[in-house]
Amino acid sequence: MNKYDKMIELNREKSDEKIAAAKLAIRKMLEEGDRITIPQLMKMTGLSRGFFYKNPIVRTEINQALEQQAGTIDPRRNILDKAMGGRIELLEQQIRELKQENEKLQKENQKLRKGMGKQDKKVWKNL
Repeated sequence: MNKYDKMIELNREKSDEKIAAAKLAIRKMLEEGDRITIPQLMKMTGLSRGFFYKNPIVRTEINQALEQQAGTIDPRRNILDKAMGGRIELLEQQIRELKQENEKLQKENQKLRKGMGKQDKKVWKNL
């Protein structure tokens, strides 16, 4: 193994160690119920802000943790989700009713058009 390969291997090992430290800090914050923030992670690990934003593995871990934490940190979100769920259900019911009414009106329109067509034929025959 030449010097270049050794240098790459050492950089990869350091990167893996940084990723492991970041993941450990994220999991620790989740377990303790602390709100996960980049500045807090920076303090815990000593890693740069850019590392947390640019590293795709760590960024994915942070996003998953934030999603998991969303309901526990902000209880208003659960309340809003429930309220919006009820509103969505009501709107879906209105949509179903309007679709039924639309189908009924389309059938009625079709019947009236057929009736008009028959009357037109009678008028033409009488001429």
